[in-house]
Amino acid sequence: MVYGTTAKILGDTKTYKLSTNVKRFPLRDAGFIESKGGKFQLERSLDPYSPFNQGYKLKVAIQADMKNFKMVTLTANGMREVNIFKGNDNQGNIEQLEFIINDLKERKILEEV
Repeated sequence: MVYGTTAKILGDTKTYKLSTNVKRFPLRDAGFIESKGGKFQLERSLDPYSPFNQGYKLKVAIQADMKNFKMVTLTANGMREVNIFKGNDNQGNIEQLEFIINDLKERKILEEV
């Protein structure tokens, strides 16, 4: 997945963009980790029962200029992008994804396009 001004999770119908006034401190408050190069990265488990279980996870990465970002759902080892919207047994993962994205929208980090 490449960086862009908008991002869409595999299988989802919604598209997101970065808020126009996203700042570094709200990113840190939301759990993003800043790299030495200035990029911000967030990884969250999509397991609805425990954030410590190895399962699907959401990864959001924002470039240092805060103009471009990427957002993907990955397998537990982070090596392969996965469509959590496929299948009937992923409803808990979908609800957890929506919870995390709603939190990022409330913090004025993401906006729905």
